[in-house]
Amino acid sequence: MQTAAFQRAVLNWFDQHGRTNLPWQHNISPYRVWVSEIMLQQTQVTTVIPYFQRFMESFPTVQALAAAPLDNVLHHWTGLGYYARARNLHKTAQLVSDQCSGEFPNTIAGLCELPGIGRSTAGAISSIAFKIPATILDGNVKRVLARFSATEGWPGKTDVVQKLWLVAEQYTPEHRIADYTQAMMDLGATVCTRSSPNCDQCPLASDCTACAQGNQTQYPGKKPRKILPVKNTCFLLIHNQDNELLLQQNPPVGLWGGLWVLPQVESETDIAASCAALGLEIVDQQSQEIRRHTFSHFHLDYQPIVVNTIDRGRIVADTENQVWYNRQNPLSLGMPAPVLALLHP
Repeated sequence: MQTAAFQRAVLNWFDQHGRTNLPWQHNISPYRVWVSEIMLQQTQVTTVIPYFQRFMESFPTVQALAAAPLDNVLHHWTGLGYYARARNLHKTAQLVSDQCSGEFPNTIAGLCELPGIGRSTAGAISSIAFKIPATILDGNVKRVLARFSATEGWPGKTDVVQKLWLVAEQYTPEHRIADYTQAMMDLGATVCTRSSPNCDQCPLASDCTACAQGNQTQYPGKKPRKILPVKNTCFLLIHNQDNELLLQQNPPVGLWGGLWVLPQVESETDIAASCAALGLEIVDQQSQEIRRHTFSHFHLDYQPIVVNTIDRGRIVADTENQVWYNRQNPLSLGMPAPVLALLHP
């Protein structure tokens, strides 16, 4: 298929079937496009919509986001996962607000200098917000183009993704770039889906190599499977006499960086020493069923243990990285999903 015919087919399909009423498609600005693109990384549209709406209500401008405490930003992100995205959002907002007078760079190179913005995200901001021709290659677009061109291999490999970038650049138009960008993302999300592509509805099917071969689901190549290791820990739901729960803030970098978590010990035998170090006297404790949370590189099996205590000396006070959490009057703190689920089942 010639380049012009490819572009025309995609845009004609978008005019009839494209999504045009998503929250970030209203009052389009570089800020709103940027936030939506970061949220949409490895996250489905239906999940993102309510998060985006709440985020915009609380942080309507890049200046508002820059001025917000990181705790509040992480609180709004709780449940979306991949929390480095939220920390980078906050860093970038501060850079744009302080060093760029609140204006996002309008070049790919300038955007890519900001924390958390890669080539594809920069392309989406440029094309949708600035209407500047730029190529994108998110997960949906990779799938469409890998099937159309029968590009073999897992897109996580450098040589494979470079081939897909060349294909994407070949078909990126100079005109209607915002519509084309949205159309390619929509096509992958709604028609050229991962497991059940609806080729009868695809505007590219007549020239799609994978469709002609009847092996659509073989593209793109799968990530090599690894057996994830399992780590074990105990989450302590330490209650004081006021039925408040002790939370501690993780360091800003690392796993669940900057988030508020329950105290952890390796095994039940460590609970007494841990509480004693905090000046807490154990009244009783009760173990719950082991649960599993899966990260990208390991499984975390954690056992929640309810520990009722008395703080006779009131040694454990609220500090910068430690608070007593009242579930009836909750603080706006960023927490990982497993912790939030234990606090508010």
